[in-house]
Amino acid sequence: MAHSDAGTENQHSYIANRTKDDYLKRLRRIEGQARGLQRMVEEEKYCIDILTQVSAMTKALQSVALGLLDEHMAHCVVNAAKEGGEEADIKLKEASDAIARLVRS
Repeated sequence: MAHSDAGTENQHSYIANRTKDDYLKRLRRIEGQARGLQRMVEEEKYCIDILTQVSAMTKALQSVALGLLDEHMAHCVVNAAKEGGEEADIKLKEASDAIARLVRS
């Protein structure tokens, strides 16, 4: 996912080492699901079966998104809120915008 300020992306991100491998494993599984969906379409599988797999993949992506949001809130937002000022306002707005995007998706 692209960050609005790519030059400072690393200083604004925090993924705990203990969960990074879990996220990567889950994303690889989702990647496999996407390839499976492509095969299902190529093989003209039953539409309802394809839709069932799309739903499973969507839930998996939402789970990753919620985990990342939770980490962002627990670390970046909490730390910025402790410091206060403009950075706190920015982090809260970022989190609010991310939640709004998740709700719309």
